[in-house]
Amino acid sequence: MRSKMLTAGLVLALTAALGGAAPADARPGGRPELADPHPCPGQPGFTCSTLTVPLDHTGRVPGTLDLPVATADNVNAPKGVLLFLTGGPGQGGVGTITRIARQRLPEVAQDYRIVMLDQRGTGPSGALRCPGLQAEMGSSDIATPSAGAVQECARILGDTAPLYSTDQSVADFDQLRQALGVPKLVVDGVSYGSFTAARYAIAHPHHVSKVILDSVLPHHASASASLYLTGMTAEARVLRAACAVAPACGYDPAEDLAWVVRHRGTADGVRIFDTVVSYEFADPSYRSPAAGDIIGALHEARTGAPARLDGLLEAYQSGGDDPASFSAGLHAATLCADGRFPWGSAATPLALRRPLLSLAAHVLPESATWPYTTGVATQQGFIQSCLPWPAEHPAANPAGPLPDVPVLLLNGDRDLSTPLEWAREEAARAPRGELVIVPGESHSIQNRERGHAGRDAVLSFLRST
Repeated sequence: MRSKMLTAGLVLALTAALGGAAPADARPGGRPELADPHPCPGQPGFTCSTLTVPLDHTGRVPGTLDLPVATADNVNAPKGVLLFLTGGPGQGGVGTITRIARQRLPEVAQDYRIVMLDQRGTGPSGALRCPGLQAEMGSSDIATPSAGAVQECARILGDTAPLYSTDQSVADFDQLRQALGVPKLVVDGVSYGSFTAARYAIAHPHHVSKVILDSVLPHHASASASLYLTGMTAEARVLRAACAVAPACGYDPAEDLAWVVRHRGTADGVRIFDTVVSYEFADPSYRSPAAGDIIGALHEARTGAPARLDGLLEAYQSGGDDPASFSAGLHAATLCADGRFPWGSAATPLALRRPLLSLAAHVLPESATWPYTTGVATQQGFIQSCLPWPAEHPAANPAGPLPDVPVLLLNGDRDLSTPLEWAREEAARAPRGELVIVPGESHSIQNRERGHAGRDAVLSFLRST
């Protein structure tokens, strides 16, 4: 707690000194429309169309964007429209509507008209394409990009880079609501989608009836989050809990992790951090021999046999994902506009950022990052993507509570991408929030839960009055 307060205090001082207000929403004239409706290819029961939105909702930059939208064909669904928001930032949505509506949430699809979209900068037709960053990071938050790849991406995007902030996407969502002709939406977001869902509810409280936040990223950005402090320290809790499941390991996996990171150095420490977080998607138990047993591999590495850990680092190496499925360029542009960092916001001049980062690192106690190190915190992808990103007008960063509407928060207790601690933090800001913890599960309950407890909670929440 002390480390978070130190970091938050440093950022508060920097932000106050640097100033800068976020742009306000500006709606274009006329009601938006969904153009060119046609059956979604390969997804029967869904109609695909195009929503044309302003490139810049503030009106400062001219132009438009065409966003693909998929809508379920049950136009008269008894409980209205549910907007399902994907994560990243960088993931599209249209191509996954069948999986969500038919395979994962079929009971919800009986009551609600499920709608998904490719958010600006994502999807096959609209993905931002930054070849160097895509090759180095792919869909990772944590892998360290080179400054050259970041700078190449910033040059490719040019003056449009700030137009991919969450503020702009939130304004797109309300244009979609208007085009659908509905007064209110249920907004359901997973991972970064939980961030955008919460931000939509805050910006348009009278246009939401309920909110679902799955694998929660708190809506108020902080320097602690950009340093990934909560994610790093959560690994001790998660790995120890996994190790305690019968038959118990008989050793402390957090101590093993801390030893290996300190003996292999910062670069490998970042690779290990990235690998452990990626590994959760294959094996929420963290111990399955079939998946590589990351806990056992770390223990073996500490005892002088690193081969299995080295194999996992190679197998889970980030980079190369198709930008149509995950755009690393959009990921960087959004995070760097939205984020709050040890140097302040996106408005901080480049020349000041590294000294302010060094100052923040200097005052971080070991407990703020353990079992990792301060070096890992400052070299991972959130920081190294935005450190050389050009200065720009920062996006909004609302610190207040969620609106007074029913909010369901879902989180697996084994989630390391968006750890349970973040869900508790966001739940404290939801006046009518209910937090459901799903034991033994990791990231993205509605998409990936092996059982049904989390999805049952969703169904009960949506069916209640």
